[in-house]
Amino acid sequence: MALNRITIDPEVMSGQPCIRGLRIPVPLILRLLASGKTIFQILQDYPELEEEDIRQTLSFASWATSEKTIMVAA
Repeated sequence: MALNRITIDPEVMSGQPCIRGLRIPVPLILRLLASGKTIFQILQDYPELEEEDIRQTLSFASWATSEKTIMVAA
């Protein structure tokens, strides 16, 4: 799957990964999903987004975390 909807531009949101160059950072969408919002609710709150934007956000997060080891306190 191509991640053609996730953009990183140093001039937009301090270089955070965003959706299609909009000022909607990937971590924001991930936090909304983690807090229990549904894709439908996010699309209502951010009408400029499309469902594929959310799906690519999840794919990007999966890719970005797959190569890192995160220490978790027991």
